[in-house]
Amino acid sequence: MSFNVLIVDDDFINRKLISTLLKKHTDIIGSMVEAENGSEALSILREENSINMILLDIMMPILDGKEFLKIFRADTENNSIPVIVLSTDDTQRTAVFNYGADAFLLKPIKEGELIPAIKEWIT
Repeated sequence: MSFNVLIVDDDFINRKLISTLLKKHTDIIGSMVEAENGSEALSILREENSINMILLDIMMPILDGKEFLKIFRADTENNSIPVIVLSTDDTQRTAVFNYGADAFLLKPIKEGELIPAIKEWIT
């Protein structure tokens, strides 16, 4: 099975780094969609029902990662979509799990950590 991934990060360079890394793994990654903040991500998710996984930054303008998680997880139909939080702020780890994150990785993201974390959710 290949995953269609939504990358949510306000930093253009971070989004490009993650998408470049994921493009090396076409065996597990199908398509990729990018959003600059939680609000844009929610809009994409309303229109695009093929997203299988979300890679989510925490610190973003407009709608941050924690607020996104609150809204996203309020709809129980979204519970089957894993959310991996990517952040530089390790102090947010407990909070994001409380909001419904499935995994937490510290930035800078390393391929040797991200790909195994994604593979954990492939069924």
